[in-house]
Amino acid sequence: MLSRKGIIPEEYVLTRLAEDPAEPRYRARERKARFVSKNGNCNVAHKNIREQGRFLQDVFTTLVDLKWPHTLLIFTMSFLCSWLLFAMAWWLIAFAHGDLAPDEGSAVPCVTSIHSFSSAFLFSIEVQVTIGFGGRMVTEECPLAILILIVQNIVGLMINAIMLGCIFMKTAQAHRRAETLIFSKHAVIALRHSRLCFMLRVGDLRKSMIISATIRMQVVRKTTSPEGEVVPLHQVDIPMENGVGGNSIFLVAPLIIYHIIDANSPLYDLAPSDLHHHQDLEIIVILEGVVETTGITTQARTSYLADEILWGQRFVPIVAEEDGRYSVDYSKFGNTIKVPTPLCTARQLDEDHSLLDALTLASARGPLRKRSLAVAKARPKFSISPDSLS
Repeated sequence: MLSRKGIIPEEYVLTRLAEDPAEPRYRARERKARFVSKNGNCNVAHKNIREQGRFLQDVFTTLVDLKWPHTLLIFTMSFLCSWLLFAMAWWLIAFAHGDLAPDEGSAVPCVTSIHSFSSAFLFSIEVQVTIGFGGRMVTEECPLAILILIVQNIVGLMINAIMLGCIFMKTAQAHRRAETLIFSKHAVIALRHSRLCFMLRVGDLRKSMIISATIRMQVVRKTTSPEGEVVPLHQVDIPMENGVGGNSIFLVAPLIIYHIIDANSPLYDLAPSDLHHHQDLEIIVILEGVVETTGITTQARTSYLADEILWGQRFVPIVAEEDGRYSVDYSKFGNTIKVPTPLCTARQLDEDHSLLDALTLASARGPLRKRSLAVAKARPKFSISPDSLS
């Protein structure tokens, strides 16, 4: 991974990066199990699947989903088994026609230069991979041999198409492109346009763009219905704002995606104190788009637990204009600064506007006080001596 080699700063993580190694391994309390890990993998184990035959109904997808050692083993064994199978067919044809004993058989053999199973195996390889060394060939003496030649060529073409297609799809899988789609390690909650907003930063390290990129967010938590039914993974879609409108984004430079915490938001009653005690909260972010170079749809995912949400902080700017073009400083991708933010829920802020007015007044007095202190320090100090008075 790039981040392990020091190329990518530690302030942000790749969507395929595992947990940050800089974090302490020993925690005072047990961490909530993630539904989606930071690298985008779904933390779900499928057990007791009885209808295993359903996977064989879609053999191509099953082969693509296999790990590389298993795929290469199947790739090798499919060719070896087909060569051995048709080598047995060629040996039986030669044995039935009497070609293995030239003195007792016909003067014209079905296949020239076949005297044992080894020579039949070599001829099977030559036919299927169309090598053609010239020492062995099928004659018109046996129509069955001509039929076996046609069947082996068709089977060989099918094996080549399936196995090469599987290897191509494995090397060009969509999640490979998602390696360079990055999310900020932490999300933040702060004021924007006088409303509490949940914000995160997303970026793309490659110059090739993601076409028709869309982003959406879900809140996953454990809930209980009024009837007493416990839903361990209750998923709620919440709208995202990106400054352009809608879920579509133009991901040329890193963007700050935010969600306005209003009365329709599942975070409406979330307080700063809940971030340290709310163990059932997980926010999943999903970025989808079409890869410009290949036309394949890709998806990048990440999630934020309650303790990965910073209250009262804001992302620092990383885009600046230099030499007639815009420059992005990825070393500050995940950096945040503290900003004045009310320590209350969005519901309390909507019900009591005086909290926002008091915060605005306090933030306005801060720069004035700093300015007055700076002016006082800049004033020259005069000392009057007794001699000057006389």
